[in-house]
This record gives sequence, structure tokens and C-alpha cells, in this order.
Amino acid sequence: MSKIFDQVGVSIANHGKNFVALYKTHINAAQRTEKVHNGRNVKLVGEKCFERLFADSLFRALPQKKGISEADRVIKFTGGYIRFVNEKAAEEKAEADPDEDPDDDTTASRFTAFLLRSLLPGFEAKDKNARYRTLQTVAEMVSHLGEIDEDLYEELRAALLDRMERDREAAIRLQATISVAKLCGAEDPTVVEAGESGSKKLQLTLVHDPAPEVRRAALLNLPINEKTLPLILDRTRDTDDTNRKLVYNAVLEANVTQGPTDPRALTIAQRELIVKNGLGDRVPAVRAAAASLIARWVETENSGVLALLKLFDLANGGVAADALLSIFTTNETIFDNLVFGDNYWVNLTPESAFLARVFVDHCKATKDEVRLEAALPVVTALAFRIQDAYNKLLEGNDIDAEERLLGSIKRNDKEFVISELLKLAVNLDYTDEIGRRKMFKLVRDMLSKEALPQSLVASSLDVLRELTANERDLIRVVVEIIQELREDDEDGEEPAPDADAETNFGDTPATVKPPRLSLFQRPREELSDAQRKRTDHIDLKCLSMCAAMLERVNSTFEENLTLEGILGELILPSVRRDDVPLFKEKAVLCLGLCCLISTKIILSSIDYFMKNIPKEEGNIKIVLIQSLFDLLMTHDAALSRTQGGSESRDKATQFLIELLDDDTNEKVLALLCTGIAKLVLNGMITDQNAVRKLVEMYVSPKTASNQELRQHLTFSLPVYSYSSPQNQLTIVRIFIPVLLNASEVRKKLDEDTEMVSSSQLSLMFLDWTDPFKLANRPNQACYGKIDSELNSSTDMLILIFFKEEDKKVLCQMLTKLHIPDKIDDDEIKRFKVLISNLRERHPVRDATSKTAFNKFEGMIAKKFEKQLEGFDSEEYRKLESLQELFAFLDDIIPDDDDDEVIDIDLKRKGRKR
Repeated sequence: MSKIFDQVGVSIANHGKNFVALYKTHINAAQRTEKVHNGRNVKLVGEKCFERLFADSLFRALPQKKGISEADRVIKFTGGYIRFVNEKAAEEKAEADPDEDPDDDTTASRFTAFLLRSLLPGFEAKDKNARYRTLQTVAEMVSHLGEIDEDLYEELRAALLDRMERDREAAIRLQATISVAKLCGAEDPTVVEAGESGSKKLQLTLVHDPAPEVRRAALLNLPINEKTLPLILDRTRDTDDTNRKLVYNAVLEANVTQGPTDPRALTIAQRELIVKNGLGDRVPAVRAAAASLIARWVETENSGVLALLKLFDLANGGVAADALLSIFTTNETIFDNLVFGDNYWVNLTPESAFLARVFVDHCKATKDEVRLEAALPVVTALAFRIQDAYNKLLEGNDIDAEERLLGSIKRNDKEFVISELLKLAVNLDYTDEIGRRKMFKLVRDMLSKEALPQSLVASSLDVLRELTANERDLIRVVVEIIQELREDDEDGEEPAPDADAETNFGDTPATVKPPRLSLFQRPREELSDAQRKRTDHIDLKCLSMCAAMLERVNSTFEENLTLEGILGELILPSVRRDDVPLFKEKAVLCLGLCCLISTKIILSSIDYFMKNIPKEEGNIKIVLIQSLFDLLMTHDAALSRTQGGSESRDKATQFLIELLDDDTNEKVLALLCTGIAKLVLNGMITDQNAVRKLVEMYVSPKTASNQELRQHLTFSLPVYSYSSPQNQLTIVRIFIPVLLNASEVRKKLDEDTEMVSSSQLSLMFLDWTDPFKLANRPNQACYGKIDSELNSSTDMLILIFFKEEDKKVLCQMLTKLHIPDKIDDDEIKRFKVLISNLRERHPVRDATSKTAFNKFEGMIAKKFEKQLEGFDSEEYRKLESLQELFAFLDDIIPDDDDDEVIDIDLKRKGRKR
């Protein structure tokens, strides 16, 4: 046996022959028995001797460190031999006479049980190498255990679960995870307690284990079913690149044709999550794996790309478009074989229309003019297609309510097809004047009809923008359309069409209406319910059209005087309406967009927004806040030049900062923090109170679930800090107030509520104020002064008297501060006075804090030895620059067990440098 183990440690190639050789030795040893108890029992002396020798040979490899190949090969041989002997036992059992009484206790089962019982104590070994090798051996064995005793199985399972959850070494948890995963198939759900199943423990490991390699093992070994699939898909956002990649190629693509990972078995949300996270990943390898998976999805669908598109929600087509573009890139054959002949456009479905539009956009982006020209229909032909599709859509308006409800899906499909055709029409070549006029007349007439769905307004305006000469012409046409819609007859009935005219929409020339008293010119109280309903419908459409138009223009309000009528007759009256929230929301949006292109109504609009934001709720409040932020960002220079503009701007920014304390809505808070952070980054807000508020919101427990807010501030706050030394100085100045506030908030929290610890907060501030991370570091001549200012707050850190845990954090923080090589004499004297008085008046008690404090004190004494030579506290007391500091220190009473937090802000006033 010693010879065999020497050989298997050298190479894996000889394992096969050594399995056979060792098995022969094993069988021969098993035949050596002794009768005991007067021949009533048999003692298996040969087997016991073989088991002891095998265990001794194996155990020599267990203390070896991870990475030693000889030990790896010995352990692999052990697992292979367990498989070999159990397979032999199974063959002998199959060949045995079925009439004989089967004996479950075999040489193989006894050997397997002995080896497991011998390895179990190693699970608790103090040496991490022994624990690792023990778990590694079990992981090699566990798939081939054969039939073992139920008690031994439960003992093994409990030990593995304990190591998987509690061991501090990731490599050991990894081996335990592999073993538990292999045992999951043998679990009896009726016996295992709720929440204690191996599958459940693997799910917890997959989600919560801090080591990526352990999560990876759980990911690759977790059974895939309806319960585990959401957890697996969550790993598409894993922090480890390899884990994210494995989700796509080792889990989803490997099982693409079976079970819950079949693309047809996934929900729309799951498919979109896979595509969005995969193709949007920052790592090229992950994106490539996602693209490969999508290509496999196409292969599994018999109808190709069109069948794949049916798996997505095309109404929110961003994800579907990304998937399609990925296919065009990875499978050029599909892209090259797409042909859009005349028959293609006859009976369009949402999928075929979407495919054509994305194909054209792709050709446009890649400047493939040849394919683009071949794919696009002529302008006149497409105009007739759009007109025909729109006429079919209007036919649905004449059916009764029940049929309309049943046909809502078909109606949505028709709207989507028209929308895609309009998007495609933006890319057409309008040098053909006949086609251009046909398309212009069609789009204008569509916008002039009440029946045009809201979803088609924006697409129609995009086409109209391509057809008009300039923005001024676009605005004129849209204003005319709005006026035509609102200048209707008293009863709301359109004039009967000419008897000779075609009944189909698009063929009837626009009717010139004579002047008449419009419904919109009469007091609302005089209108019937039906008339009010109709005017509301028209006004809502006009507001949507107006908003879409304003989003597409850059010229000023003053350059387009026709907008004044729309502002006074449509937008402002709708803003004043409180009976229908949707009206006010659309009107406020239009007002905000008007403010972006007009300088005349800036001040009045700021006052209006500030007055109404506290009164409103929901979407209206969000639109008001967005409009105010947009106004401030766009017209900062104009406000500075306008009389009273600077005061209004400062008042508005202060108002927005104060809203952070008053509002609890997550969307509103996220919007406020995002907007304020942008104003701070642009230098429009210089008040350090705003930065302090942002940091407090960032660490506040009430924003723990607000991922949008946290994600934006995670980016904005470091960018702000690293952009200039002055910004780092601001961060230094707000540290103590933020830490004090966090400490007070933490005292009031429930036990179950988590919050950023003082230690985490300190590390975060140290990182933000690291001068070596500045984007543009100043020259060395002026940098010493800046460093001195950045670290002048050290006195504040020392003089704050927190409870012991916070004092410990501050002491540890002192050793990590960047202290410049040169500090003026007054500053270093201040340091020394503070250090000596802290030691005398408020000494730190715990060993960790003492060590950190002594380290900091020693560093200061060594670094500035010459400047501190002959230090005399009494002499320093006579210095005028330190009078206020000593006055403050004299007020401090030697502390007891309950430390008091001292407000030092007032004490720092007038400090001489």
C-alpha cells in the first residue's frame, strides 16, 4: 500500500491501474477473518488492518498546505477508489442470485463508513490546512458513498452544513459547499426540517457568502428550479466578474433547452433582466457570454428572430432592441439574410415592424448606406402604409364597448406598428418632393385628429420635425394644429364631409373652419358633462403635443411669439386647475419646458414652483421639483445678470436643501439628492451645509432601501471630493457634524435597524479627503498650506468626547490622517498642547485606542522634533495665538465613565493661525 500511495502522489495517469491493484489487496485482506465467541461471530481482522493502513497513508497528506499537488493527487485517488469499490459492490449485487437474502453490509460499505468516521473529527481541527484537506477528501468521496448508515449520513450532513456556514476560511467553506450540493439529491423533504434543507442552505450561501469562490460553487451546484432561478438570476449583478459570466455560459446556456432556463419557460421580466444585465455589463467577457446565450435562444426558436422577439415586451423595446443588435453583431448570417421586399410591408406584425425599424437604425449607426437604401421603402409607399394602418386603427372606434375591450390587445398592436413605421420614417430620404408633401400632409392630419392615441404623438412630431424647414416652422405648424383642435363648433361635432370626398382618413383635404364661438371660449360652468369631457380630452392631447414639441426645440421663447398664445390660453389655465391631477401634471411640465427657453418668466416661475412644491403630492410634486432644478441649471448665468435673480436662485437652492428634512417619499428624496448633487458639482451651490446634508442622507437609515439615491451619491460624493483641494477641505469641515449627527441618530434606532457604523463613516471620510486621490493635485509650493488646512481639524477629533466605541474609532482614525511634512509653528504647537491635555484630562482606556493614540503621538513628536524642542505647556499658555485654546481646555472637567459630547463650534471662532 505504501508503494501505491507513493505512485499516485506522482501522477494521475497511474490511478487506474492502482485502483485495480489496491482492490485486489483489499479483497485478499477481507478474506482474513477470525472466529470469536465460540464461533458464533466473525472478526474481520484483514479488513481492519487494510482500513488502518489506508487511513494512515491518507492522513499523511492532510496537514499539507493548499496548492501542494502531491496531496491533491492523493486525495483525488482516495475519492476515485471509493467510487471504484462501490461500483464493484454494485456489480456483484446485480449479479447475485435474486433468491438470496441481500446483505447491505459489504466490504465497500464498511470501508466507506470507516473512512468517513475517521475524517469527521478533522472537521473541527484547529489547523486550517487539516480542515481544508479533510473537507476536500469528503468532497471527492461524497458523490460515490453508496449505501451508508442513516445516522452516519445525518452526522456527515450536519458537520458539512456547520463548516459551510461557520468556518472562517473561504477555501474550507468552498469544499463544504460542494459536498452539501452533492448530498442535496439524497435528501428526503418529508424528513428535513423547514429551512434546514441543503438546498435552502446553498441558496443562503449563494446570496450572502462574502467569498466569490464560495458563491461560485453554490451557483454551479445549486439545483435549478422555480424557487432557485430568481436567486441565480440575481447573480447577474454579482460583484465578481467570473460569477456573472458563469451565470450566462455555465448555467443558462448549458441548460438552454431544458427546464426553467428554457427561454420560453422564463417570464418576460426574467428574459429582460438577463439581456439588460448581460449586454450592459462593464466587462467584455460577460457581454460576450450574454451575446452567446442570446444567439442560442435564436437557435432554439424554429422561426428565428421573429419568434425570439415574441418573447419580449416590445412596448418597452429597449431591451429587445439590444438583444436584436447583439444578434446582428454575433451572427452576421442572420443580418445578411434579412430582406425587406414589397410583400414584407403588406401585413406587418409588431415583431416584423420592430425588426425592420431596428435593422434600419443599425444600418444608420454603422453607416451601411447600401443595406439602408435596400431596406427602406420609398417615401410615398411608406406614407400609404402608415395611412392604411391608421385607417384600420380608426375602424376600431366604431365598435361597441364589449368588442373594444376584447380587441384592446389588437388595438395596442396596431398602435405599435404605426409607431414603429413613424420611427422608421424619420430615416427616409425626403428629397422626393411629392413623397415629402404626402408624408407632411399625412402626419399633420393625424395630429389634427382627436382620435390620435397619445402614444403616437411623439413619433409623429419626430417625423414632422424632419419635414419642416426649421424649428420656427415646426412650432408654427404645431401651434396651428392645437388651435384647430380647440376651435370646434358648439356641439363638438365636426362638419359633415363633402359627399364626393373619400371616407378614408388621409384622403380628405383639411377643412377651413369659419370663425365661431368655441367650446373652449365659453365658461366651463355653461358646458354639459359631455362637452366638458370632450374639452378635457382635447386639452389633454394638446398639452401632450405641446410638451413633446417643447422637448424637441432649442430656440428661445422670444423667437417664437406664437408660443405666447399657447402659454396664455392653454398652459396657464390648465396649471390653475386642481380638479384633474393629470391636467396639472402635463401643464406644469409644459410650463417648466417653457421656462427652459424663456428668460422673461424665470423669476415668476421660481416663485410658483417654490410655492406649490410643498402643497402637491405624487407625480405633480416630482415634475415641479424637476422643473425647478432644470430652470436653475439652465439659467444660472441669466439669473446672475437679472435684477433679483441671484437672490431668487439662492432662495430656491436653500429651499431645495431644506426639503430633504421635510419629505419622506423615496422618489422625491432621490430626485432632491440627485439634483442638489448636480448643483454642488457644478459649483452653483457652495454652501457646505448642502454637502453635509447629502452625506447625512447617504448614511441615514431611512435611505437604506433607497437604491436610486444611494447609487447616485456613491458616485457624486467621491467625484466632488477628488475634484479640488477646496472640496476636500469642505469634507474635512463637515466630518465632525456628520459624525455627531450619526451618533445621535444611532441612539434612537431600534435594535433591528442597521446603520453605517462610526468606523465605516470614518474610513469613508479618510478616503474622500486623501490628497493623493485629487484629480489635479496643486504644485508642491502651495500644497503644504492646503494639507495644513485639511488636517487642522485634528484638534476637533481629539477634543470631541464620545462614548468609548466612538473614541476608539477616532483614535484609530488619527493614525491614518495624512500629516504634511511642513506645518507652521503655531499649528504644531496646537497639536502638542491638544495631545498632552488629552492624555492628562481625558485619557483613553482600552488597549486598542491607547496603541493608536501613542502611535499618533510618537509620529508627531518624531516628525516635528525640532519645532517641538523644549516644549513647555506653561510657556505656550502665554502665547496669544493659543489663549482661546487654553481657555477651552481649562473648562474641561476630568471625565468620568459617562463622557459628555462638547459643542466645539463656538470655541473655534476667531482662532488665530
